[in-house]
Amino acid sequence: MANKPISPNPASNSALSPIAASERVFSWRDHTALWFSLGVGLLVMQIGAYLVPAVGSRDAAVAIVLGSLVGAGLLAWTARLGCTTGLSSAGLMHASFGSHFARLPVLLNMVQLIGWTTFELVIMRDGTRAISLQSFGLDLGDTSGLLVSTLLWGGVLVALLAGSMTRLVRQLISRIALPLVIASLLWLTWQFGSQLQAQGLAAFWARQGDGSMGLLSAMDLVIAMPVSWLPLVADYARHGKNGRSAMSGTWLGYALANIWCYALGVMVVSVAQPGTDLVTALLLAQGGLLALSLILVDEIDNAYGDVYSASVSGQSLRGSWSIRQWGLVLAVLCTALALVLPMHSLEPFLLLLSSVFVPLYGVILGRLALSSPSLAVSNKAVDWMAAGLWLLGITCYHLLANYAPQWGSALPTLALTFTLAWLTRPTTAALREVHA
Repeated sequence: MANKPISPNPASNSALSPIAASERVFSWRDHTALWFSLGVGLLVMQIGAYLVPAVGSRDAAVAIVLGSLVGAGLLAWTARLGCTTGLSSAGLMHASFGSHFARLPVLLNMVQLIGWTTFELVIMRDGTRAISLQSFGLDLGDTSGLLVSTLLWGGVLVALLAGSMTRLVRQLISRIALPLVIASLLWLTWQFGSQLQAQGLAAFWARQGDGSMGLLSAMDLVIAMPVSWLPLVADYARHGKNGRSAMSGTWLGYALANIWCYALGVMVVSVAQPGTDLVTALLLAQGGLLALSLILVDEIDNAYGDVYSASVSGQSLRGSWSIRQWGLVLAVLCTALALVLPMHSLEPFLLLLSSVFVPLYGVILGRLALSSPSLAVSNKAVDWMAAGLWLLGITCYHLLANYAPQWGSALPTLALTFTLAWLTRPTTAALREVHA
C-alpha cells in the first residue's frame, strides 16, 4: 500500500508541506550521484587521517567499512522517509517533536550548517592557496590573498544558489562532476597505493595503533561524517520519484564515497613525510595538481548542499522569505565568517554534532519510519515524550563518551532512542483523537 503524504503545517509554508508530484524528478542515478559527490571531499580525507596512528591499520579498515555502512544506512533510511512523506527535514522534525519545540532542532541544524559551509569555504580557500604556492610560486597567505581566495569561492557559491537545485543535481553533478571526481580519486588511489606497496603492504597492514582510540571510538569518528548529513537528506530525497530508489541510491552513493575518502586519507598520511599536511601531500603526488583541483571544485557542492538545506530550514521559520532569498543571505554570511573565524579544530566539532543529531534522528526514525506516515503526525505544539527522549539521548551520548569510550557513543545512543521512541509512539487511536 502506498504511503500517503503527511503535512504537519499548513500548505502556505512549502518547507513544511509535502512537495508536488511535478517536483519529484530525482531518479536512482540522481540520488546516487548526489550523495557520492557530497561524500567526497578534502575534509573527509582529513578526518580519515585522524585514525592513524590512533588505531592500527586493520582496525582503521574495519572502522571505515562498518562505520560507513551504518552511517550511510541511517542516511538512506531517512531519505526513504523523506521521499515517501514528501517532507523536508524541518517537516520531519515538526512531525516528531511538535510545531513549537521543533524550532529548537531546526535552529541547531541551521547553526551547524552555517558552520559546515564556513568549514568548506576555508578548506577551498586553503586548497587554492596551496595550489597557487606549490605550482605557481604565488603566495596568497597575506591579508589580500586570503580575501581574494575566500571571496572567489563565496562568489561561486552565491552564483550556484541563484539557480535551480534540481537542475544542478541532474545536469551538473550527475553528468559532469561525478565522472571527473571518480577519475581523480582513482588516480590518487593508484599513486598512494603504489607508494604503500613500495614501502611494504605487510608492514602497513600489521602496524599497531598508539592506543589513543579504540575500534568503537574510531567507528564513532567515521559515523560522524554521514550523521552530519542526517539533517539535510530529506531536503533532497523528497524530490525523488519513489522511496526505494531514494534509499538505495543514497546508501550506495554515500557509503562508497565515505569508504573511499576515509581510506585515501589513511593511505596519504601513512606514506607522507612527517609534518606534511594532507593537501601538500596530494600536490606532491604525480598528477596531484589536477586531481586536487578537481576535488577542490567538487567541494563546492558540499557547501552548496549545506546552504540549500539551511535555507529550507530557514523558510520553515520565516515563510515569507523564499528558499533562494535565504540561500543568498546565508551564503554571504558564511563567506564573511570564513574570513574571520578559526576553523581547523574539527574532531570535537564533529563529535559534538553527533551527540545532538544521532539521538534526534533516533527519535524521528523510531516515531515515523516504522509507522504509516499518514498516521504519524500529531498536532501538538510540543511532544514532551519525544523531546524528553532526545535530551535523554544527548545525555547518554556524553556519558558513554566520558565513562565508557571503549563501547562507542553513536550506536548505543541510536539504539536506545530508536527503541524508546518506537515503544512510546502515538497509537492510531490517539492520533485520530488528536486530529478529531
